[in-house]
Amino acid sequence: MNRSQWAFRLTFLIIVALVMGAIWLLLRQLGMPVSLAPEALAEWLNQQGMSGPLLLMLLMILAVVVGPIPTLPISAASGLVYGVFTGTAISVSGALAGSIIAFYLARVLGREAVRRKLGDNPVFSATGSQRFLFMAVTLTRLIPLFSFALISYAAGVTAISFWRYALATTLGMLPMTFVFAGLGHSFELSPLLTVVAAVVILVVMSTLPLYLSRRPHSRLSRFLHLDTQA
Repeated sequence: MNRSQWAFRLTFLIIVALVMGAIWLLLRQLGMPVSLAPEALAEWLNQQGMSGPLLLMLLMILAVVVGPIPTLPISAASGLVYGVFTGTAISVSGALAGSIIAFYLARVLGREAVRRKLGDNPVFSATGSQRFLFMAVTLTRLIPLFSFALISYAAGVTAISFWRYALATTLGMLPMTFVFAGLGHSFELSPLLTVVAAVVILVVMSTLPLYLSRRPHSRLSRFLHLDTQA
């Protein structure tokens, strides 16, 4: 890797870090509650007037890119304040924007290194199975136990194309975002459980294609196009 590539990656990382820091400082200056319980967030958002939807989107972006901040309470608060349909639209827009930033951050910083080490793996190779990856991202987005941030970063180092990733993310997160926007009450998911679930699915995503590639004539292998780029 030459000096200009290193400079680009470092600059990109610094810009993202500065933007996330600026978002955090802005939200705190505007009185965002330390507790991210849906009721507390809803009360704060109601005080923000017309800027509330934009602030909610910024909070969702921060939650996805930074990671430890849970996204589901934000979706619930969005439903409490703006209603199920509008709240879902705002939450999905913010989460998609954040997931794209995380995706490109991982792609710029880690994709090349992972491909060099795991170039024979159908998930990470240049001609990886787009159909398998699309289904994997969609399914993991459907299940709220999987860390939204970790899946976004993990997808960035795989072979999935950007448009397939964006579509799978949108389709996968819509149902549960709608559900939690409709619930609009307090709930908690264990951070440890979300990390463990994410690690499990990443292991499955990495090993299943290798297992199936040894059985190229099975129906599942042919359907997933593990030997060609769909």
